[in-house]
Amino acid sequence: MESATTASGIPPATTTTDDNLQSSESSSSADAVNRLIHAVTQRQQHLLDKTVPHVLYRWIACLCVVLIYFIRVYFVEGFYIITYAIGIYLLNLIIAFLSPQEDPEASLTTGGTLPTRRSDEYRPFVRRLPEFKFWLSIIRAFTIGFMMTFFEVFDVPVFWPILLFYWVMLFFLTMRKQIQHMIKYRYVPFSFGKKYGKKPAPTESSE
Repeated sequence: MESATTASGIPPATTTTDDNLQSSESSSSADAVNRLIHAVTQRQQHLLDKTVPHVLYRWIACLCVVLIYFIRVYFVEGFYIITYAIGIYLLNLIIAFLSPQEDPEASLTTGGTLPTRRSDEYRPFVRRLPEFKFWLSIIRAFTIGFMMTFFEVFDVPVFWPILLFYWVMLFFLTMRKQIQHMIKYRYVPFSFGKKYGKKPAPTESSE
């Protein structure tokens, strides 16, 4: 009877049950992986949020990461193309860090102003790339570059003095253009305004 059912082309009921079990197990495992990724992401974001007020310690840690990368490149004597790519990426980050969030040309037509001198009304300079994201992008760039130095496929033979010369020239030309842009639209990429904090408690007058 079982062979007749199989020969007729109708699959047994156990086959459908096994398929359902396999699909449910795969979906449950996928949900578990998604939950794990979500938990790790939330934990990472929580730790990053706790480092926001500690500006000095964050940049000290960033300097340590940069030193570790350059020590690695110095001892392996290679991976200069990765260092050049990181340098170009850092140059773009610096330009975004020094640029205002709003277009200065549009702000002049709409009446908005950027801080140009200390005597003006205090208006904080809003960057296109905030300081925290600037720091985090540098950390990620050097961390990824450090991991890439363990793979020989990324060790492209190049003459590093030429790359260094190219980068210095790009840095000089880009910064000169950025300074000219700052002079043209009269903005300063730093806020020198008032610092608001808790007012001191009023002292009681002696009678």
